[in-house]
Amino acid sequence: MTNRLTTAALLGMAAGFLPMTPSPAGAATINGTVEAHLALTSACSINGAAPNDGSGTGSVDFGTLEFGTQTSLFSQADGQVTDSGTQGIAIQCTPGTDATLTFVSGANDTNASAGHVHALTDGNSHYVPYDIFATSQRTTPLANAGTVLLTADGTQQAIPLYGRAYGAAGLAAGTYADTISVTLTF
Repeated sequence: MTNRLTTAALLGMAAGFLPMTPSPAGAATINGTVEAHLALTSACSINGAAPNDGSGTGSVDFGTLEFGTQTSLFSQADGQVTDSGTQGIAIQCTPGTDATLTFVSGANDTNASAGHVHALTDGNSHYVPYDIFATSQRTTPLANAGTVLLTADGTQQAIPLYGRAYGAAGLAAGTYADTISVTLTF
């Protein structure tokens, strides 16, 4: 009888049927869950780059204020901050954050002539005074620690920033530069 049962079981498997085997006594099913979590912190991106070191701090390029090429006899030159061809500083912040852009100071401010905030230098003790402005009319310069309030609604906004350099007698030919420290607080 054992041979007949085994042969019948094998024939049934060959035909696509599996023999039924009794389940072990005490078999049980346990159901459970897996929880998923994600914590989001406030963040801002500047010109498409967001420092991501976990603390929300870091350093990025806010753009370039380019005055172009002038002769050493120029009287004034206007420029605008650009980043990869985009005019202004593009900032996007988490909705609801209080974001402020602060123009801290330039590296050569102590050498700016009276009435001006910043100075470009050729590295040889020659200085060209300049100012930065929040409007294209260039009427009121942003002072050191001058701020621009941002609308933090989750959309990217362009913050225009303008500059004006002022010529002076006796300027030597060369390349003049300065670095302005900028802080985005949110």
